[in-house]
Amino acid sequence: MTDRRTFLTGLAGGIAAAAFPGTASLSPRVPGARPDTLRPPRLRPGDLVGLVAPSGAIVDSEPAGIARESLEAMGLRVREGAYLRQRRGYLAGTDEQRASDLNTMIRDPEVRGIFAIRGGWGAARILDRLDYEALAHDPKVVVGYSDITALHNAIHARTGLVTFHAPVAASTWASFPYEHFRRVVFDAEAPTLAPAPDNGDTLVPQEHRVRGIHPGRARGRLLGGNLTVLSHLVGTGFLPDFGGAVLFLEDVGEEPYRLDRMLTQLKLAGILDGLSGFVFGRCTNCEPGGGYGSLTLEEVLMDHIAPLRIPSWFNAMIGHIRDQWTVPVGIEAEIDARAGTVRLLEPAVT
Repeated sequence: MTDRRTFLTGLAGGIAAAAFPGTASLSPRVPGARPDTLRPPRLRPGDLVGLVAPSGAIVDSEPAGIARESLEAMGLRVREGAYLRQRRGYLAGTDEQRASDLNTMIRDPEVRGIFAIRGGWGAARILDRLDYEALAHDPKVVVGYSDITALHNAIHARTGLVTFHAPVAASTWASFPYEHFRRVVFDAEAPTLAPAPDNGDTLVPQEHRVRGIHPGRARGRLLGGNLTVLSHLVGTGFLPDFGGAVLFLEDVGEEPYRLDRMLTQLKLAGILDGLSGFVFGRCTNCEPGGGYGSLTLEEVLMDHIAPLRIPSWFNAMIGHIRDQWTVPVGIEAEIDARAGTVRLLEPAVT
Protein backbone atom coordinates (compact mmCIF):
# COMPACT_ATOMS: atom_id res chain seq x y z
CA MET A 1 0.00 0.00 0.00
CA THR A 2 2.85 2.38 0.85
CA ASP A 3 4.55 1.73 -2.48
CA ARG A 4 1.28 2.29 -4.35
CA ARG A 5 0.66 5.56 -2.50
CA THR A 6 4.20 6.73 -3.23
CA PHE A 7 3.79 5.79 -6.90
CA LEU A 8 0.46 7.61 -7.20
CA THR A 9 1.82 10.71 -5.47
CA GLY A 10 4.76 10.85 -7.85
CA LEU A 11 2.49 10.19 -10.82
CA ALA A 12 0.17 13.03 -9.79
CA GLY A 13 3.12 15.39 -9.45
CA GLY A 14 4.40 14.41 -12.87
CA ILE A 15 1.00 14.95 -14.47
CA ALA A 16 0.73 18.36 -12.82
CA ALA A 17 4.20 19.37 -14.01
CA ALA A 18 3.39 18.28 -17.54
CA ALA A 19 0.05 20.04 -17.57
CA PHE A 20 1.45 23.25 -16.07
CA PRO A 21 5.10 23.45 -17.15
CA GLY A 22 5.47 27.05 -16.03
CA THR A 23 4.03 26.52 -12.55
CA ALA A 24 6.44 27.01 -9.67
CA SER A 25 7.25 24.09 -7.40
CA LEU A 26 5.28 24.01 -4.17
CA SER A 27 6.44 22.08 -1.14
CA PRO A 28 3.38 21.43 1.05
CA ARG A 29 3.95 22.27 4.69
CA VAL A 30 3.76 19.25 6.97
CA PRO A 31 1.63 20.11 10.04
CA GLY A 32 3.87 20.61 13.07
CA ALA A 33 7.05 20.75 10.96
CA ARG A 34 9.33 23.72 11.43
CA PRO A 35 12.12 24.29 8.89
CA ASP A 36 15.51 25.38 10.15
CA THR A 37 16.05 29.12 10.21
CA LEU A 38 17.69 30.29 7.00
CA ARG A 39 19.31 33.73 6.86
CA PRO A 40 19.95 35.50 3.55
CA PRO A 41 23.28 37.12 2.69
CA ARG A 42 23.43 40.79 3.64
CA LEU A 43 22.90 43.45 1.01
CA ARG A 44 26.02 45.28 -0.15
CA PRO A 45 26.47 48.45 -2.20
CA GLY A 46 26.42 47.52 -5.87
CA ASP A 47 24.10 44.54 -5.38
CA LEU A 48 21.29 44.05 -7.89
CA VAL A 49 17.80 44.03 -6.40
CA GLY A 50 14.43 43.33 -7.98
CA LEU A 51 11.54 45.79 -7.77
CA VAL A 52 8.17 44.01 -8.02
CA ALA A 53 4.46 44.57 -7.34
CA PRO A 54 3.03 41.39 -5.80
CA SER A 55 -0.13 43.15 -4.61
CA GLY A 56 -1.79 46.43 -5.57
CA ALA A 57 -1.21 48.44 -8.71
CA ILE A 58 0.64 51.74 -8.79
CA VAL A 59 -1.54 54.51 -10.17
CA ASP A 60 1.08 56.41 -12.17
CA SER A 61 4.82 56.56 -12.81
CA GLU A 62 5.71 58.59 -9.72
CA PRO A 63 5.81 55.74 -7.14
CA ALA A 64 8.08 53.70 -9.42
CA GLY A 65 10.41 56.68 -9.82
CA ILE A 66 10.54 57.28 -6.07
CA ALA A 67 11.13 53.59 -5.39
CA ARG A 68 13.95 53.26 -7.92
CA GLU A 69 15.68 56.43 -6.77
CA SER A 70 15.40 55.44 -3.09
CA LEU A 71 16.99 52.04 -3.72
CA GLU A 72 19.70 53.60 -5.85
CA ALA A 73 20.39 56.08 -3.04
CA MET A 74 21.16 53.03 -0.88
CA GLY A 75 23.87 52.11 -3.39
CA LEU A 76 21.85 49.33 -5.03
CA ARG A 77 21.27 48.55 -8.68
CA VAL A 78 17.61 48.11 -9.57
CA ARG A 79 15.88 45.80 -12.02
CA GLU A 80 12.16 46.37 -12.48
CA GLY A 81 9.84 43.42 -12.91
CA ALA A 82 8.47 43.06 -16.42
CA TYR A 83 4.92 43.63 -15.14
CA LEU A 84 5.68 46.23 -12.46
CA ARG A 85 3.48 48.85 -14.13
CA GLN A 86 0.63 46.55 -15.14
CA ARG A 87 -2.86 46.97 -13.73
CA ARG A 88 -5.90 44.73 -13.54
CA GLY A 89 -8.44 46.57 -11.44
CA TYR A 90 -6.86 47.04 -8.01
CA LEU A 91 -4.19 44.43 -8.76
CA ALA A 92 -0.79 44.99 -10.36
CA GLY A 93 -1.61 42.75 -13.29
CA THR A 94 -2.95 39.22 -13.37
CA ASP A 95 -1.98 36.59 -10.81
CA GLU A 96 0.18 34.95 -13.49
CA GLN A 97 2.02 38.21 -14.20
CA ARG A 98 2.66 39.10 -10.56
CA ALA A 99 3.84 35.59 -9.73
CA SER A 100 6.02 35.55 -12.83
CA ASP A 101 7.82 38.74 -11.78
CA LEU A 102 8.44 37.40 -8.29
CA ASN A 103 9.64 34.00 -9.52
CA THR A 104 11.92 35.64 -12.09
CA MET A 105 13.66 37.55 -9.30
CA ILE A 106 13.76 34.48 -7.05
CA ARG A 107 15.38 32.35 -9.74
CA ASP A 108 17.93 34.92 -10.94
CA PRO A 109 21.22 34.30 -9.09
CA GLU A 110 22.37 37.87 -9.75
CA VAL A 111 19.41 39.34 -7.83
CA ARG A 112 20.29 39.59 -4.14
CA GLY A 113 17.17 41.27 -2.82
CA ILE A 114 13.49 41.67 -3.69
CA PHE A 115 11.57 44.82 -2.76
CA ALA A 116 7.80 45.16 -3.01
CA ILE A 117 6.89 48.57 -4.37
CA ARG A 118 3.68 48.78 -2.31
CA GLY A 119 1.11 46.76 -0.40
CA GLY A 120 -2.63 46.84 -1.05
CA TRP A 121 -4.10 43.42 -1.70
CA GLY A 122 -3.20 40.44 -3.86
CA ALA A 123 -0.07 38.74 -2.50
CA ALA A 124 -2.08 35.89 -0.98
CA ARG A 125 -3.52 35.10 -4.41
CA ILE A 126 -0.11 34.01 -5.70
CA LEU A 127 1.23 32.03 -2.73
CA ASP A 128 0.55 28.70 -4.45
CA ARG A 129 2.48 29.83 -7.54
CA LEU A 130 5.83 30.72 -5.97
CA ASP A 131 9.07 28.78 -6.29
CA TYR A 132 9.92 28.20 -2.65
CA GLU A 133 12.52 25.56 -3.48
CA ALA A 134 14.49 28.02 -5.60
CA LEU A 135 14.37 30.61 -2.82
CA ALA A 136 15.57 28.08 -0.25
CA HIS A 137 18.40 27.10 -2.59
CA ASP A 138 19.42 30.73 -3.19
CA PRO A 139 18.28 32.78 -0.16
CA LYS A 140 17.86 36.49 -0.73
CA VAL A 141 16.50 39.51 1.12
CA VAL A 142 12.71 40.02 0.80
CA VAL A 143 11.36 43.41 1.93
CA GLY A 144 7.92 44.95 2.48
CA TYR A 145 5.02 45.25 4.91
CA SER A 146 1.21 45.44 5.04
CA ASP A 147 -0.08 43.01 2.37
CA ILE A 148 3.46 41.64 1.99
CA THR A 149 2.70 39.89 5.30
CA ALA A 150 1.34 37.07 3.14
CA LEU A 151 4.75 36.58 1.52
CA HIS A 152 6.66 36.84 4.81
CA ASN A 153 4.61 34.14 6.48
CA ALA A 154 4.40 31.79 3.52
CA ILE A 155 8.11 32.05 2.77
CA HIS A 156 9.11 31.44 6.38
CA ALA A 157 6.66 28.56 6.73
CA ARG A 158 7.91 26.82 3.58
CA THR A 159 11.64 27.59 3.73
CA GLY A 160 12.61 28.96 7.16
CA LEU A 161 14.00 32.05 5.40
CA VAL A 162 14.20 35.25 7.43
CA THR A 163 12.45 38.11 5.62
CA PHE A 164 12.01 41.76 6.54
CA HIS A 165 8.89 43.60 7.66
CA ALA A 166 10.12 47.05 6.64
CA PRO A 167 9.11 50.01 4.44
CA VAL A 168 8.08 49.15 0.89
CA ALA A 169 10.24 50.58 -1.88
CA ALA A 170 7.92 53.54 -2.53
CA SER A 171 7.75 54.48 1.17
CA THR A 172 9.24 57.68 2.54
CA TRP A 173 12.74 56.50 3.38
CA ALA A 174 13.51 59.14 5.99
CA SER A 175 16.61 58.92 8.18
CA PHE A 176 15.00 56.91 11.00
CA PRO A 177 13.62 53.97 8.97
CA TYR A 178 16.64 53.89 6.66
CA GLU A 179 19.08 53.84 9.58
CA HIS A 180 17.27 50.86 11.11
CA PHE A 181 17.11 49.07 7.76
CA ARG A 182 20.78 49.67 7.01
CA ARG A 183 21.94 48.37 10.39
CA VAL A 184 19.87 45.19 10.11
CA VAL A 185 20.13 44.33 6.40
CA PHE A 186 23.40 45.91 5.21
CA ASP A 187 25.58 45.90 8.33
CA ALA A 188 24.41 42.57 9.78
CA GLU A 189 23.95 44.08 13.23
CA ALA A 190 21.64 42.73 15.90
CA PRO A 191 20.38 46.01 17.38
CA THR A 192 17.80 46.71 20.03
CA LEU A 193 14.69 48.26 18.50
CA ALA A 194 13.57 50.98 20.88
CA PRO A 195 11.01 53.79 20.84
CA ALA A 196 12.35 56.94 19.22
CA PRO A 197 12.45 60.17 21.21
CA ASP A 198 9.50 62.43 20.47
CA ASN A 199 10.25 65.25 18.07
CA GLY A 200 8.71 68.04 20.12
CA ASP A 201 9.07 70.24 23.15
CA THR A 202 6.57 68.50 25.43
CA LEU A 203 7.53 67.83 29.02
CA VAL A 204 6.86 64.09 28.69
CA PRO A 205 6.84 61.74 25.67
CA GLN A 206 3.53 61.57 23.83
CA GLU A 207 3.95 60.07 20.35
CA HIS A 208 5.89 56.86 21.00
CA ARG A 209 4.67 55.97 24.48
CA VAL A 210 4.96 52.33 25.56
CA ARG A 211 1.45 51.20 26.46
CA GLY A 212 1.71 48.12 28.58
CA ILE A 213 -0.55 45.09 28.60
CA HIS A 214 1.46 42.73 30.82
CA PRO A 215 5.03 43.35 32.08
CA GLY A 216 8.04 41.11 31.72
CA ARG A 217 10.57 39.84 29.23
CA ALA A 218 10.19 37.04 26.71
CA ARG A 219 12.22 35.33 24.02
CA GLY A 220 11.10 33.72 20.80
CA ARG A 221 11.03 33.97 17.02
CA LEU A 222 9.55 37.20 15.70
CA LEU A 223 6.52 36.30 13.60
CA GLY A 224 3.54 38.28 12.40
CA GLY A 225 2.76 41.37 10.36
CA ASN A 226 -0.54 42.84 9.28
CA LEU A 227 -3.40 41.44 11.39
CA THR A 228 -5.97 41.41 8.59
CA VAL A 229 -3.70 39.59 6.16
CA LEU A 230 -2.39 37.14 8.75
CA SER A 231 -5.85 36.22 10.06
CA HIS A 232 -7.04 35.45 6.54
CA LEU A 233 -4.20 32.93 6.12
CA VAL A 234 -5.46 30.78 9.00
CA GLY A 235 -6.23 27.29 7.72
CA THR A 236 -4.38 27.73 4.41
CA GLY A 237 -1.13 25.95 5.23
CA PHE A 238 0.84 29.14 4.56
CA LEU A 239 1.37 30.13 8.19
CA PRO A 240 4.42 29.09 10.24
CA ASP A 241 4.28 27.36 13.62
CA PHE A 242 3.67 30.08 16.23
CA GLY A 243 4.60 27.92 19.22
CA GLY A 244 6.92 29.90 21.49
CA ALA A 245 6.96 32.88 19.13
CA VAL A 246 6.77 36.59 19.80
CA LEU A 247 3.80 37.71 17.71
CA PHE A 248 3.91 41.26 16.35
CA LEU A 249 0.92 42.85 14.62
CA GLU A 250 -0.17 46.10 12.99
CA ASP A 251 -3.09 47.29 10.88
CA VAL A 252 -4.71 50.24 9.15
CA GLY A 253 -8.25 51.44 8.55
CA GLU A 254 -10.00 48.81 10.70
CA GLU A 255 -12.71 49.56 13.26
CA PRO A 256 -12.29 47.92 16.68
CA TYR A 257 -15.02 45.33 16.10
CA ARG A 258 -13.10 44.04 13.08
CA LEU A 259 -9.88 43.85 15.09
CA ASP A 260 -11.84 42.01 17.78
CA ARG A 261 -13.15 39.58 15.18
CA MET A 262 -9.69 38.88 13.76
CA LEU A 263 -8.04 38.42 17.15
CA THR A 264 -10.88 36.08 18.08
CA GLN A 265 -10.06 34.06 14.97
CA LEU A 266 -6.40 33.81 16.01
CA LYS A 267 -7.50 32.78 19.51
CA LEU A 268 -9.91 30.09 18.32
CA ALA A 269 -7.26 28.80 15.88
CA GLY A 270 -4.91 28.27 18.84
CA ILE A 271 -2.32 30.78 17.62
CA LEU A 272 -2.44 32.97 20.73
CA ASP A 273 -2.21 30.07 23.18
CA GLY A 274 1.44 29.12 22.68
CA LEU A 275 3.00 32.59 22.34
CA SER A 276 5.89 33.67 24.54
CA GLY A 277 5.28 37.39 23.95
CA PHE A 278 3.14 39.88 22.04
CA VAL A 279 3.74 43.29 20.48
CA PHE A 280 1.16 45.44 18.72
CA GLY A 281 2.44 48.31 16.64
CA ARG A 282 0.18 51.01 15.28
CA CYS A 283 -3.36 50.69 14.04
CA THR A 284 -3.57 53.78 11.85
CA ASN A 285 -7.07 55.18 11.40
CA CYS A 286 -8.62 52.52 13.63
CA GLU A 287 -10.76 54.76 15.81
CA PRO A 288 -14.13 53.52 17.09
CA GLY A 289 -16.98 53.89 14.62
CA GLY A 290 -20.29 55.61 15.11
CA GLY A 291 -22.09 52.68 16.68
CA TYR A 292 -23.28 52.68 20.30
CA GLY A 293 -20.72 51.65 22.88
CA SER A 294 -17.82 50.70 20.59
CA LEU A 295 -14.81 49.17 22.24
CA THR A 296 -11.45 50.87 21.80
CA LEU A 297 -8.30 49.23 20.46
CA GLU A 298 -6.91 49.18 23.98
CA GLU A 299 -9.98 47.39 25.31
CA VAL A 300 -9.87 44.82 22.51
CA LEU A 301 -6.21 44.09 23.20
CA MET A 302 -6.86 43.82 26.93
CA ASP A 303 -9.70 41.36 26.29
CA HIS A 304 -7.58 39.04 24.14
CA ILE A 305 -3.96 39.49 25.28
CA ALA A 306 -4.05 40.38 28.98
CA PRO A 307 -5.52 36.95 30.00
CA LEU A 308 -2.53 35.25 28.36
CA ARG A 309 -0.29 36.81 31.04
CA ILE A 310 2.67 37.00 28.70
CA PRO A 311 4.98 40.00 28.27
CA SER A 312 3.08 42.32 25.94
CA TRP A 313 2.56 45.94 24.99
CA PHE A 314 1.23 48.10 22.18
CA ASN A 315 2.08 51.33 20.33
CA ALA A 316 5.39 49.98 19.01
CA MET A 317 6.98 51.58 15.93
CA ILE A 318 5.59 49.00 13.53
CA GLY A 319 2.96 49.63 10.89
CA HIS A 320 1.60 52.27 8.54
CA ILE A 321 3.76 55.06 9.89
CA ARG A 322 6.73 56.90 8.42
CA ASP A 323 9.22 56.09 11.16
CA GLN A 324 9.02 52.32 11.49
CA TRP A 325 11.41 49.63 12.60
CA THR A 326 12.81 46.95 10.34
CA VAL A 327 11.57 43.74 11.95
CA PRO A 328 13.19 40.49 10.76
CA VAL A 329 10.50 37.82 10.45
CA GLY A 330 11.74 34.52 11.87
CA ILE A 331 14.76 35.69 13.87
CA GLU A 332 15.18 35.09 17.61
CA ALA A 333 14.60 38.14 19.79
CA GLU A 334 13.97 39.21 23.36
CA ILE A 335 11.26 41.72 24.17
CA ASP A 336 10.97 43.89 27.26
CA ALA A 337 7.34 44.91 27.71
CA ARG A 338 8.11 47.57 30.28
CA ALA A 339 10.76 49.32 28.19
CA GLY A 340 8.98 48.62 24.90
CA THR A 341 12.08 47.19 23.22
CA VAL A 342 12.85 44.32 20.87
CA ARG A 343 16.44 43.06 21.14
CA LEU A 344 17.57 40.93 18.23
CA LEU A 345 19.57 38.00 19.60
CA GLU A 346 21.46 37.34 16.38
CA PRO A 347 22.05 39.04 13.04
CA ALA A 348 19.23 38.51 10.55
CA VAL A 349 21.65 38.22 7.60
CA THR A 350 24.95 36.48 7.01
